[in-house]
Amino acid sequence: MVDVSRVQKELTECNRDREVSGVSIALHDGANISHLTGTIAGPADSPYEGGTFIIDIRLPGGYPFEPPKMQFVTKVWHPNISSQNGAICLDILKDQWSPALTLKTALLSLQALLSSPAPDDPQDAVVAQQYLRDYPTFAATAHYWTEAFAKSASTGMEEKVQKLVEMGFPEDLVRSTLKSVDGDENMALEKLCSG
Repeated sequence: MVDVSRVQKELTECNRDREVSGVSIALHDGANISHLTGTIAGPADSPYEGGTFIIDIRLPGGYPFEPPKMQFVTKVWHPNISSQNGAICLDILKDQWSPALTLKTALLSLQALLSSPAPDDPQDAVVAQQYLRDYPTFAATAHYWTEAFAKSASTGMEEKVQKLVEMGFPEDLVRSTLKSVDGDENMALEKLCSG
């Protein structure tokens, strides 16, 4: 069974300094504590700079003694992230997980992974080969994918979030509701108003 009080503490701690850390977490559907949505800002001086990357987070019943299951929802061109399904190759999400780690440290590790790929232990072999053999093309492709998938949606999404928060709805609920209706502001408003 998921340790609810720990997860609630982790959510509060992670979101406390989101402007500085560049990571945040919200309940995926506004109610289920074991299904979360993480957000990572693309690291500076990388092809991902300026992008906002969405991570699907599922907490197994044994959390925090078992690692969270994380997967990129936003498409990313990266050797350690599947360009097909967003699966992540990162040791702390597998055998190097420790209950001393938190969701915030996991998201910060993903953010660091964006800055420092490990092409010798790839999740996506095609991207890893390109990274190793033709870095300029890799960087250009990663930048293009960031522009196409991590910027346009996030910019519009942030404006929608701001509008709905200004109407008096809690930000976490607004984010999860917008996500559940694929960013449709009118449907989100309808859902928020109907309770």
